Amino acid sequence: MSMNRQQRRHLQKQGELGADGAPAPQRRRQASAPPPDRRTSPAEFASEVRAELKKVSWPTREELINYSIVVFITIVVLTAIIAGMDYLSGEAVFRLFSAN
Repeated sequence: MSMNRQQRRHLQKQGELGADGAPAPQRRRQASAPPPDRRTSPAEFASEVRAELKKVSWPTREELINYSIVVFITIVVLTAIIAGMDYLSGEAVFRLFSAN
C-alpha cells in the first residue's frame, strides 16, 4: 500500500507504524468493563440522576426568557413562510386546472 508523507506521519503518531515505516506490533487493547451483575434499584437510579442533574449548567431566568422569545419568533416566521408557500402553490394548481 502506498501512502504519502502526511499519512505515514499520522499513522506513526497513532502508533500503527514504527519509525522505519513498518507496521508496529499490535498492542492489546484493554476490554471495557463488563456490565455489573446486579441491577440498579429505583432508589439508587434516582439518586444517580439527581447527582448528574446537579452537574448541569442550568440557564438563568433571563436566558430562558430570551431563548423562549427567539424560539417563538422563529416558529411564527417559519409558519408564515410555509403557509405562504402552501397558499401560492395551491393557487397555482387551481389556476392550472381551472384554465378553460
